[in-house]
Amino acid sequence: MANLLASDPSAAPAKARDWIEILQRYRQPDLKRSVFELFVTLVPFALLWAAAWAALGVGYWLTLLIAIPAAFFLVRVFLIQHDCGHGALFRKKLTNDWVGRVMGVLTLTPYDAWKRSHAIHHATHGSLEDRGTGDIDTLTVREYRALSPWRRFLYRTYRHPLILFGVGPALLFVVQHRLPFSMLKGADWRSWASVIGTNIGLIVLFGAMIWLVGWKPFLAVELPIVIIASSIGVWLFYIQHQFEDTIWDEKQEWNVHEAALHGSSHYDLPGVLPWLTANIGVHHVHHLYSRIPYYRLPQVLRDFPELANVHRITLWESFKCVKLRLWDENQRRLVALADVAVA
Repeated sequence: MANLLASDPSAAPAKARDWIEILQRYRQPDLKRSVFELFVTLVPFALLWAAAWAALGVGYWLTLLIAIPAAFFLVRVFLIQHDCGHGALFRKKLTNDWVGRVMGVLTLTPYDAWKRSHAIHHATHGSLEDRGTGDIDTLTVREYRALSPWRRFLYRTYRHPLILFGVGPALLFVVQHRLPFSMLKGADWRSWASVIGTNIGLIVLFGAMIWLVGWKPFLAVELPIVIIASSIGVWLFYIQHQFEDTIWDEKQEWNVHEAALHGSSHYDLPGVLPWLTANIGVHHVHHLYSRIPYYRLPQVLRDFPELANVHRITLWESFKCVKLRLWDENQRRLVALADVAVA
């Protein structure tokens, strides 16, 4: 069926919701492939971590150099956790959840609390009335103009690249995730247990690592990897939703399927980057049907090339998105602060 539709572009759905029946055909995970993906992610990450530690004897510059690919593999660990949170990597919910919880210790992220917050993000993205859970704070032009000068300064500071992609991500994963009140608002005991369990897991894991290599070498290796990985992760999340022709709507006009397809980008990365980032750049398809395992997303684009061109953003084009910080209700696009006149 998929191949038949792919060979006849006129048969492709015109509305976002009509893609669901087609995309659900790609949802079934392959156990061998999923286990293989775990192996080719965790083993290289462990080896790179060990190499970065060994490189301390040569020079810290070499440790920092090795920390870059190690950070990309840590991002891949997070995206495996992400697929588990959507019930996409394995057939059984229990398997997804426990693999996700273990990955959450490595990524410093309480799995169940994050899973709940991320589900809200998927269910509400693009709805102006439901902003604030699992997303990047974004104001409309009208809201920004109504702020006091001090609060405008705070918003500009929050959205500054050095904060949004530098200091902020590190604080989020290292500090805020230890007791993430924004994730825990209205949460049940599972989310609280996840936070406590992840923190205990970190004490055990980090304690063992410090016992093996010493606290100074441990921090010298772990911190740059976590800082770089967290910045990469937030950057990816930003580009997936903060692009000029994304969509936001008032509740009465908002449609979850249209918001998924047209409020998410196709971040078309070059070379090995799609593999290192677990195809998360195919984000519009992921948002439209989140149960598709990440290793099946390229097949969707091969079968339906028309989806590859929906909100496609290249690596070079993505850098231009950094200046976009406000949603213009009249123009229906994200705009730069410099484009907004403030009395």
